[in-house]
Amino acid sequence: MPVQRQRSTKHRRDVKRKRLKIKTVKTIICPKCGKRMLSHRACPGCGYYRGKEIVNTLKKVAKKKKK
Repeated sequence: MPVQRQRSTKHRRDVKRKRLKIKTVKTIICPKCGKRMLSHRACPGCGYYRGKEIVNTLKKVAKKKKK
């Protein structure tokens, strides 16, 4: 007959579950428009990154209105 495995302690169980915890996303406030954005990425609201326009958001809005 097989031997029963030893039961895991509460601490071991909780340590394993700790990895599954959902972590919060680090966001910053855009200095140009004031919306929340991910760091090191262009702002989805105004399209600026480090003081330069990277994405022309007005062009995107105009394209959506045509459709």
